Amino acid sequence: MTATTPTSVPETDTETISYSMSTLRALEAESISIFREVAAEMRRPCLLFSGGKDSVVLSALARKAFAPARVPFPIMHVDTGLNFPEVVAFRDRWVESQQLRLIVASVPDAIEQGLVQEEPNGSRNRIQTPVLLAAAEEHDFDALFGGARRDEEKARAKERVFSFRDEFGQWDPKDQRPELWSLYNGRVHQGESIRVFPLSNWTELDIWHYIEAEGLPLPPLYYAAEREVVERNGMLYAVNEFVHPRPGERTFRRMVRYRTMGDANLTAAVPSTATDVHAVVEEIAGARMTERGATRGDDRVSEAAMEDRKREGYF
Repeated sequence: MTATTPTSVPETDTETISYSMSTLRALEAESISIFREVAAEMRRPCLLFSGGKDSVVLSALARKAFAPARVPFPIMHVDTGLNFPEVVAFRDRWVESQQLRLIVASVPDAIEQGLVQEEPNGSRNRIQTPVLLAAAEEHDFDALFGGARRDEEKARAKERVFSFRDEFGQWDPKDQRPELWSLYNGRVHQGESIRVFPLSNWTELDIWHYIEAEGLPLPPLYYAAEREVVERNGMLYAVNEFVHPRPGERTFRRMVRYRTMGDANLTAAVPSTATDVHAVVEEIAGARMTERGATRGDDRVSEAAMEDRKREGYF
């Protein structure tokens, strides 16, 4: 028999896809192992859910981690009362379809009860924190899953996967536990807790690749459509029940979409023609600014705005 020389196979799109899928499955496996570790080690975990792309992926990973059983902990939405209606409607559909247990911590209720006071600038980001901490104490949660990623913002890049919080819910970036060889320390004393970030090593592009691969639904605002917008401080805000033109501002129609879901009065859209998930993946692959930097007006207060809030107990 004569030996045949194997023919070389040129690099193809299929090989690129295979590599990407292998990367996604490695990230998926890491996240699933984190969910299982927390469920085994902590008494009362809870998953924070906003209805945005990261929390959708996070909850989908939680389903995979414990399938065919139901997710063994509830999800909690800190409702500011300024959410996009489309996001709240999506949240309710998603919770029902995934058989999740939903807890809603209401910022408007806290304002009405005098527990927090609304800031003059219209942002409810800072006053979410005491509402979140009060709900965590009420339900005795000792671990809260969040969808933050290290590539989003420089303060979040300082987080470990297991982020220790003291009895006041506060975070000290200088007091972080080592996580050598992906070994996590979840020991807490009475009143202390941890925040857990299974998506720490994911990027925005990874998130969108996973959404495409898994066929995950999202609120329609993530996809481009012609919307009435107003330009404010170099950002495009869609006109809605929370955003109205100010004196001297003019509205106009523009093809835009949202890269992140925050409060409707402070979250801007970006010019885009990406009307489906594949087009969004291509668009994000060429982006050079994080979604928060591009669209979150409440993060432009100062260079340390996010870190200040995180120290107080925010995610």
